[in-house]
Amino acid sequence: MKTKALFASLTLLCVVASGLAQTQPQGQPPPMPRAPDQSQDKDDVVRITTNLVQIDAIVTKDGKLVPNLKPEDFEIFEDGKKQTITSFAYISNVPATSPAAVADAADRDKTVPVAPLKRDDPRRTLAIVVDDLGLSAESMSRVRRQLRKFVDEQVQPHDLIAIIRTGTQVGALQQFTNDKRLLNRAVDQLRWNPCNRTGVSVLPPTQRILELGTTEHVCGGFSFFASMKALGAIIDGMAELAGRKSLMILSDSLPTETQDSPFFNVDPNSPFNDATNRVTALRRIAERAIRASVVIYSIDTQGLQTTGVTAADRFSGSVRQVNQQMNALMAARSRVVFDRQAGGEMMARQTGGYQVRNSNDFKFERILEEQSGYYLIGYRPTDETFNKRFHRIIAKVKRSGMTLRTRYGFHGYSEEDVVRKPQSKTNLALMSPFGAQDINVEFTAFFANDKAAGSVIRSFLYVNAHDLTFVKTNDKHEANIELHGVIYGDNGLVADQIKYTSVVSLPNNNYERALREGIRLRFDMPAKRPGAYQMRVAARDLASSRIGSAGQFVAVPNLKNKQLAVSGIVLRGVAEFAEAETTEVVAASPAIRRFLPNSDLYFAIVVYNASIDRAHGRPNLVVESKLFREDKRVQSFPAVPVELGNQPDSERIFISQMLRLGDNLETGHYHLLLEITDKALKDKDQPPVIQWVDFEIVK
Repeated sequence: MKTKALFASLTLLCVVASGLAQTQPQGQPPPMPRAPDQSQDKDDVVRITTNLVQIDAIVTKDGKLVPNLKPEDFEIFEDGKKQTITSFAYISNVPATSPAAVADAADRDKTVPVAPLKRDDPRRTLAIVVDDLGLSAESMSRVRRQLRKFVDEQVQPHDLIAIIRTGTQVGALQQFTNDKRLLNRAVDQLRWNPCNRTGVSVLPPTQRILELGTTEHVCGGFSFFASMKALGAIIDGMAELAGRKSLMILSDSLPTETQDSPFFNVDPNSPFNDATNRVTALRRIAERAIRASVVIYSIDTQGLQTTGVTAADRFSGSVRQVNQQMNALMAARSRVVFDRQAGGEMMARQTGGYQVRNSNDFKFERILEEQSGYYLIGYRPTDETFNKRFHRIIAKVKRSGMTLRTRYGFHGYSEEDVVRKPQSKTNLALMSPFGAQDINVEFTAFFANDKAAGSVIRSFLYVNAHDLTFVKTNDKHEANIELHGVIYGDNGLVADQIKYTSVVSLPNNNYERALREGIRLRFDMPAKRPGAYQMRVAARDLASSRIGSAGQFVAVPNLKNKQLAVSGIVLRGVAEFAEAETTEVVAASPAIRRFLPNSDLYFAIVVYNASIDRAHGRPNLVVESKLFREDKRVQSFPAVPVELGNQPDSERIFISQMLRLGDNLETGHYHLLLEITDKALKDKDQPPVIQWVDFEIVK
């Protein structure tokens, strides 16, 4: 079999079942609603039921977690009344680290993508909310710098992280990932928002801070409530993730007073000017966080500020007047810094977190470390617990030298009293960072470009026919599938989506083949602009409502800049379902990326914008391949010049090669790295273009 024929699926629709009839795509679906409640998950944290009140607690000593305490080491009080502890556990959020992994740490490559987390994997879950509606331009620069360092140095493969801005529409749940490529992309998208409540500098100039009634931003008075709305949406999204979660809110200004700084002048008749409204909004966010098992940490991004007189300050008048102005200025600056911290400190204290203040590095690593484990402490409630009033919780650890933090309390509503709106299972499957597995779905998505279609995200989908409900009609077998694909872009927003209802109608011989080989589909979605995206797809069997979903990172390059770029990588094995038993382990569809040790792996990729070598009048490309297990290289292949042959389009060069996988490869998750070097470039120091693809080794 010729290699190029083996990869014809790059340009041809790949469908095993020839009887697949596809309806026209439906109209643009409405925005993704919030996913349904999962309060009965085995990893529930904060539970308030008629039989159990359960809260989480962190115990530290000298800044380190203490994981080995017993129930008798704790006391818990509700409204001052001591409760009998009836349930107790310590939950670890980090997997056990093997000694070999620690020993080889120096040899590891931190740039290698990591395997996606599975639903039941131990993990630290953290939403980093950048409140660009409350950040000065000065602080935003510091936030970007510290977040880049945090992602590069602190985030581990078992961490589920989201970086979200408040100043734009929020899609929270779909942004959680352990892929540093997506996290770094989110950091790169952070920009100063001119419509914010602080201004360009953390502290305003002398005259602005002394003169009430001057306005710097017309939206400053209302941006606080926009920040609260975004926080509420993020917390609601986090409620769908099991276990204890944390949220870091990074802001210069989260005040409890209406005038969070003296230089805002908002309409005095506005209902939002009541200071009680701000306090109420903050308390409601804290209550939602408690119900969602979310701990809030507030990061005061004002950092270390000089509230004294600076060289930029200007004063006039007599010595007495100048002294008065200086004292007034220092007092006003101190008041602004303190008042801006109040709201963040209140939310953190009530949910069991804390506030980081007077720090320019924001202490991210300390907060992340706290997510490594927690205690679950429960007691039986009384009838008074459900009087719909607020109940104060106090938990204590008896051992000396230890610090305990937990929720401030809760309102007396049981989970049975909280009515949740029913939501679409398909939308939940698309938004969740974990794939739904009611239907066995294999998925590959990658960037491609051709003259006819332009730039697209091309998706290959494999569906196990045994998971579908077929009904025999005359001499055919029919099943109805709903296929929904979504591209998530900046801040978790839906960049594009497509929805099809497909009727699989198969004669007897094709039906038997589909049961052996599965159903293979391909669909394209336009890639409208360069960027980093999450492509997710859900397949739903309409008869049984079973759902399978999967997702993949896709980078869309900018081809208009005429720089060297590549498509995604397509992998194939050598077997074409020759025997029934090979269908489960050997990749015969681009959607299935599972291979045997000591087998041949074929890859295909397209190179765009290659330079022309003047000496030969054609491109001069070299491909080098490397194989990684987790973040350690396990196999290397020699650099190979690209045989151009009779390529019809020098701007789109098709490359396919065969790699022999080692016979000693263990089962598990692997990444293939391709480095494409353009030897025709005058700049010999130009780095190669890199592309990754992940796959599994099975036996």
